[in-house]
Amino acid sequence: MREITPLTDADCFMVFSRVKKRFTFPVHIHTEYELNFVENAKGVQRIVGDSVETIGDLDLTLITGAELEHAWVDHQCQSEEIREITFQFHPNLLSESLLSKNAFKSTEKLLRNAQRGVTFSESMIRKVKPRLERLSENSQEISSVLELIHILHDLSLDPDYRILSSSSMNGLTCPIESRRIEKVYAYIEENYSRGDIRLADVAGMTGMTEVAFCRFIKKSTGKSFVDMLNDIRLGHAAGLLISTTRNISEICYECGFNNLSNFNRLFLKKKKCTPKTFRENYAYKRILI
Repeated sequence: MREITPLTDADCFMVFSRVKKRFTFPVHIHTEYELNFVENAKGVQRIVGDSVETIGDLDLTLITGAELEHAWVDHQCQSEEIREITFQFHPNLLSESLLSKNAFKSTEKLLRNAQRGVTFSESMIRKVKPRLERLSENSQEISSVLELIHILHDLSLDPDYRILSSSSMNGLTCPIESRRIEKVYAYIEENYSRGDIRLADVAGMTGMTEVAFCRFIKKSTGKSFVDMLNDIRLGHAAGLLISTTRNISEICYECGFNNLSNFNRLFLKKKKCTPKTFRENYAYKRILI
């Protein structure tokens, strides 16, 4: 479902604050950037791309991908007073020339990462919560626009924010500056369906020994080479589960996994559900229109 928001060209941003008992909006996309704050909704399920997570009492998520499907659904939530504050703003609120300045370096990186959805730490949410509440009550002045930009900057400094959706599912390149890392990602994206991608071959492509390459990958991405490879493959698998009717075994081998049991185990570990459940849940939430 493509949402048509009330944000006009004359607006800098729009804010919607409400208290409700249920989430009724289906999985959707929109071109506007969105910062969504949810309180007192423990047990709600947040869907962003191929990320499906059950949230706690506080949730704050930034989405900037025009084709990034997302929704919040009731799931196991028992609350009768869910509070939600949603900010929507144009992608050009911050121009490319402004984001290229040193002072906006972390903000620019945050907005890039948010093409896959970004969620923030509880400590950061508690820190900005009073400012979000004040901003929701007074959003008409120029000072409000500056405050929204200031909040985005402060959020960009959260050392514990997490990227939610797989880059491979959303057709995005990994937002990492290192040319070597970009080269590795490009190679894996092109060859992920092969079941015989060898560490030695990829390390040799970068001109590094296997030991040096493994240290480099871990330092640059926080993951081992095997974990990085599996994450990319699982992202493609999730996309196929959602967008096709191919059987799970076929998808497993098409995405480069050589063993169905191993694929199921890795998928459960990463997505917190089986491939079958993931497909059924996502399909159900898509037909809520």
